[in-house]
Amino acid sequence: MCVNNVKFAGNINIPGMVKPKKKDEAQTLVDSIVKGIQEKKGLEIVILDLAKLNSTVCDYFVICHGSSRPHVGAIADSVEAEARKATGYGPRRREGFSNAEWILLDYLDVVVHVFQEPVRQFYKLEALWADAPRTLVEGE
Repeated sequence: MCVNNVKFAGNINIPGMVKPKKKDEAQTLVDSIVKGIQEKKGLEIVILDLAKLNSTVCDYFVICHGSSRPHVGAIADSVEAEARKATGYGPRRREGFSNAEWILLDYLDVVVHVFQEPVRQFYKLEALWADAPRTLVEGE
């Protein structure tokens, strides 16, 4: 870890940072995210396991899409609510709510991407991370 160009080894606690999660905590977070997506009928939910790949920014991507701007916003709101219930905290960063074409919720170990379908097809995140093991979540 590097803060103000000073490198640290091991676990440190910097005020304002979300604490590093253990593998089971990351899985709990992923499960709550999927539940939030399913609550609002998010489409084509895919989980990419990036933990085994070199030089990745997080352990998991959870990707889905909605059918409209209001639908995408509702999915993202539901994800935040379910993750907060399960873990007690919200995302470190949240982007894209103003136009709701691609909303990103960054939980550090898990990053959630909620797209409108045409935007998802354009950026093809699953194809960019083709080496990652993937899980397609079946609908309820």
